[in-house]
This record gives sequence, C-alpha cells and structure tokens, in this order.
Amino acid sequence: MKITVLYGSTRADGNTELLTEYALQGISAERVVLKDYYIKDIVDQRHEAQGFSEVKDDYNTIIDAMLAADVLIFATPIYWYGMSSVMKTFIDRWSQTVRDEKYPNFKELMSKKKAYMIAVGGDNPTKKGLPLIQQFKYICEFIGLNFQGFVLGEGVKPRDILEDKKALQEIDQLNEQLKGLN
Repeated sequence: MKITVLYGSTRADGNTELLTEYALQGISAERVVLKDYYIKDIVDQRHEAQGFSEVKDDYNTIIDAMLAADVLIFATPIYWYGMSSVMKTFIDRWSQTVRDEKYPNFKELMSKKKAYMIAVGGDNPTKKGLPLIQQFKYICEFIGLNFQGFVLGEGVKPRDILEDKKALQEIDQLNEQLKGLN
C-alpha cells in the first residue's frame, strides 16, 4: 500500500506537518511538499474548442506521484478558514487533468484511492475548520476519491499542536488505521 502525503503549508516544520508526521510514525510514505514545486494557476479553458493549453511547470510531476499512490493524505494549515493557496492552486488544476489526453482515466484512477485530510488552524478549528472539510468532501465526491476521514488540530505558534490532546489522540487512531492498510 503506497501512501503519498501532499503538504500544503508554506512554512517548513509547521504544526500541520508535525501533526501529519505523527500520523506517519512507523509507516513508509512519499512526501510531496507543494511549495517546493512550481505550479501555475489554472487558466480556465474548459469551454474553448482547443481545450487546455500545455503548461510548463511541475504540476504533472505531482500528479504522477499522486496517481502512483493508493492512499493520499492532504495536509494543510487552515488559512482564512480554508485550505492553503498552494493546496488550492494544485487542486484547481485538476480541472485541466480531467480533460488532459495524457491522463484519460484520471477520475477512474482517483476513484481507486483513499483520501484523508489533516488540517491545523488557530481560531477554533474543530468548529471553523468544518467548512474546509465539507469543501474537501465535495472535491473528493466530484473527482471520485474515497474520503476516509480527517483530523483537525489547533495551533498557531510552532509546536502548539503538541498541546492539542484531542488532535493527538485522533492522529494516533489515524496512525493505527494507516498501519492496518499495509
């Protein structure tokens, strides 16, 4: 069982990454740090006769890594009550991939994967992070991903997440669930 984590933070070693790494203890996983890749914004050409133009960036490299996985973990800080801009930019580009001749079975391939979300924020994330989770559920539903669950944690300053006992307990449960997939 291959697990790939897509990190959406713009800060290295932040609370979201720390919490996610707890979920991965004792588990082999590929880590994709989205901020380390050059991903252009989508230019919406869905309704143009020629379709989408070729884009010269790192996006397809990430898509290939994602498609090679069985389990995807989307890890993002909660920024302004939603996912980070780098995560959103990456997911927005899926509109292009759905129509890309290089990925003719994109939705079918995505439907064979399990997905989780881990998100950390500072303003009552167990309540105010729920719209992000709902958005992600809709994204998964549209693209065919099998949404398995989420963990929301609270933290602002570095390492604050270590004080969120509920999130740490939930991440331990996710760790056990992920270990059971192997």
